Amino acid sequence: MRPYFEKMAEFGHPLSEGQIKSSEKNVESIKEVENQIKAEVEKVKNAGFPEAKINARGEMTIWQRLRYLVDPGTWCPLNSLYNPMNNEEGTTNVINGLARISGKWAVVIGFDNKVLAGAWLPGQSENILRATDLAKRLNIPLVWLVNCSGVKLTEQEKFYAGRRGGGTTFFRHAELEIGGIPILAGIYGTNPAGGGYQGISPTVLFAHKNCNIAVGGGGILSGMSPKGHFDLEGAEQLIKAARQYKEKPPGGVEIHYDATGFFRYVYEEETGVLDGLKDYMKDMPGYNPKFFRVAEPKNPKFAADDLYRLVPFNQKQMYSFDEVLARLSDGSEHMEYKPNYGPEIYTGLIKIDGFLVGAIGNRQGYLGEDYPEYAPYPGIGGKLYRQGLIKMNEFVTLCGRDRLPVIWFQDTTGIDVGNIAEKAELLGLGQSLIYSIQQTDVPMMLVVLRKGTAAAHYVMGGPTANRHNAFTLGIPTTEIYVMHGETAAAATFSRRLVKEKDAGRPLEPVIENMNKMVKEYYDNSRPAYCAKHGLVDEIVNMTDVRKYLAAFAGAAYQNPKSICPHHHLMLPRIIKG
Repeated sequence: MRPYFEKMAEFGHPLSEGQIKSSEKNVESIKEVENQIKAEVEKVKNAGFPEAKINARGEMTIWQRLRYLVDPGTWCPLNSLYNPMNNEEGTTNVINGLARISGKWAVVIGFDNKVLAGAWLPGQSENILRATDLAKRLNIPLVWLVNCSGVKLTEQEKFYAGRRGGGTTFFRHAELEIGGIPILAGIYGTNPAGGGYQGISPTVLFAHKNCNIAVGGGGILSGMSPKGHFDLEGAEQLIKAARQYKEKPPGGVEIHYDATGFFRYVYEEETGVLDGLKDYMKDMPGYNPKFFRVAEPKNPKFAADDLYRLVPFNQKQMYSFDEVLARLSDGSEHMEYKPNYGPEIYTGLIKIDGFLVGAIGNRQGYLGEDYPEYAPYPGIGGKLYRQGLIKMNEFVTLCGRDRLPVIWFQDTTGIDVGNIAEKAELLGLGQSLIYSIQQTDVPMMLVVLRKGTAAAHYVMGGPTANRHNAFTLGIPTTEIYVMHGETAAAATFSRRLVKEKDAGRPLEPVIENMNKMVKEYYDNSRPAYCAKHGLVDEIVNMTDVRKYLAAFAGAAYQNPKSICPHHHLMLPRIIKG
């Protein structure tokens, strides 16, 4: 199959002098958002005690542990700003992402020991669920850095119980292990109750000499026999017990290494734990990349910095999706599927770090008077029409057949609407695409380039496809909403305008409410909002998008659950005809 992949068709063009000069404001607007996001991420990194205070205790921080553990240049953080319950700490208290360790991809997650000694906080269980789902979808190891003081007791009602509460993690760990996905855990500090289960539910436990895991910590043991109230006598008993268990918490190394054997290894130094994790990661299941690469990796022909000029900050301005993709794919090469059918959608094969992936994205701009073929009105890129939906159904199904991971790129205003569109079966074709995605069983990821809107956000590989969507990236131009704020205001207030007009009343109060709604839609769809509430898993700089694509492709091909040999692939043959 070398003739198919070694040299695919080149696409894209260098930026002209005119494009460069006219896009200075665009670059400025995008970088302003990038700086805002960076500042918010720094707040999360600096939450809790300063690094120096943690180091003075003889401990490393979560960030120092990560820097020591992961291969340089491979850390791809996810959910950095996720804080849906607006915790006063500014974080859910776990840090997670994709990274290579000893050359193998893994999902890495750890408690932030600078904040309440790594306690459970509201929103944390959902964050952990995302990390465990990512390991499951990509079929790669989950590596934990456990340092958890248990539940933040003053807010336990917000996250302890329920179907997606804190305890879900332990069942999800069991699910991963049953599916053959190993969980490695480096364990530090005191880990009572929920922290103890985090320490015991992984597959192999690597323990620091001063760590412990226990069903109940010293604080719980100190108060085992309450009278139903507290008095001076009870307080004195609590003081005595608390001093005892602070000095020696239950479940230390002498119990779980010497007696139970739960700890597989114990290390004198904190870095020893991380070295143990590194050593085990060398032997994790994984193919050599040469097994799946269709060509040697290449950089794109064009600079990633061009993306600052190619993707308009103005949501109504048109641009070329093909030019964007040419800045992301190996050698700026591709094999487009059905280029003359469904022109509002790009479908094609590209290479990322030498691996073959399917790419799907919204094209923008005027589509001509004769398209869509079923309607008397002209088509506009970004909207989904009959041919585009059919093409995506076909392409996704063929990617599933060829076992190819899929990368979606969204900039969509939604699916065409009205009786004409309904007669053209767009409702059914949208659900057909969801069915096509569901039956593929291949990993997918999404980049929201600008607009993620209405049902089109769902059907184009959105995070609602949570059995397939590994993660969703946003960039500084990302906006996600059920419809644009102006459209929503018109839909909400149009009848009120008619009533006020017919009654001879002034329209200004209604117009004021319409403009207020437009602003609320804008504020609640900005990149930072999307990241905080989990609508995307990370907001990244324009120049980092390809790094995440490479991490996804490398992880997806590391240990896939099924294989299509290169000489059995059908999509490239169908494309060539």
